[in-house]
Amino acid sequence: MGVTINRYLILLIFSFITVFKVTSCAPKVKNGYSKERGFEGNISLSGAFALYPLAVIWSEDFKKIHPNVRFNISAGGAGKGIADVLTGMVDIGLVSRDLHAQEIKKGAVPIVVAKDAVICTLNPGNPNYKALLKRGLTQEELAGIFVSRKFKTWNQIDSQFTADPINVYVRSDAAGAAETWAKFFGHKQEDLQGVGIFGDPGIAQAIKDDVFGIGFNNINYVYNLKTNKVFDRIDVLPLDLNKNGQIEADEQFYGSLSDLTEAVATGRYPVPPARELTFVTRNKTESLLLKEFISFVLQKQAQSQLLKNGYVPLTETLINKELKKL
Repeated sequence: MGVTINRYLILLIFSFITVFKVTSCAPKVKNGYSKERGFEGNISLSGAFALYPLAVIWSEDFKKIHPNVRFNISAGGAGKGIADVLTGMVDIGLVSRDLHAQEIKKGAVPIVVAKDAVICTLNPGNPNYKALLKRGLTQEELAGIFVSRKFKTWNQIDSQFTADPINVYVRSDAAGAAETWAKFFGHKQEDLQGVGIFGDPGIAQAIKDDVFGIGFNNINYVYNLKTNKVFDRIDVLPLDLNKNGQIEADEQFYGSLSDLTEAVATGRYPVPPARELTFVTRNKTESLLLKEFISFVLQKQAQSQLLKNGYVPLTETLINKELKKL
């Protein structure tokens, strides 16, 4: 009996020593980095539909350099991104609107990573389609559609239009696109009136299915990146910026994705609905892995992905400003 106990004791001691050696010799990972393996760990992101495609592209490029890093990325609207990062559900919130004072008070730190725009959308099957492209709509007329509901039929805007109904589609989820579109009229998302639809893809599909529909979308859900043109059954309703009842040459920049992103970059398309897109962390991040990833998306190579994917890159001055936040 004593021999058996001694054998078990010896085995137990040997096992302990083995485990101790393995754990003590293993590379130490601090905040996602070790000298032996480089950057490794998990990065989770959630939020704005506008930033989701770009986050996926950047994550894939980052993994080519750092293969031991894994990403979990989901889209659910800017409101979800903010909520998730402030509650610690994710490392980075994808946000496509200005932060609210209470969010900053709770520790939200925004880092601008790109620019894009929200655009008014309609169905090319609308009987007023050609006239609308020539005439456009003013900021006040659009407010009369999306906020006050002053205009419920197209001919209430202009007698040359038909008496068909204006079917308005807005976002049902807390969304940066909706907040930015409402801000264009001096309002908040809650003031927008219409049929609530979840997500950017949802509104785009609603417009494609309704010839009398009008809505708003992020650029990437209207333009086909491969053709540089708009998708079938959806188009952009031009903004009559000088309010003269016609779209003139300096207001016509919707013919291609390249034309529109250039207009956003040069300020010809107004802010809002042009906007900054941000990565939001909870307080200033101390994670070496997160700092490396955010720095990566602000570098020249990552920023060079923007224009061909429907976004506008940051200026060198703004990049340097955002890097200082890290």
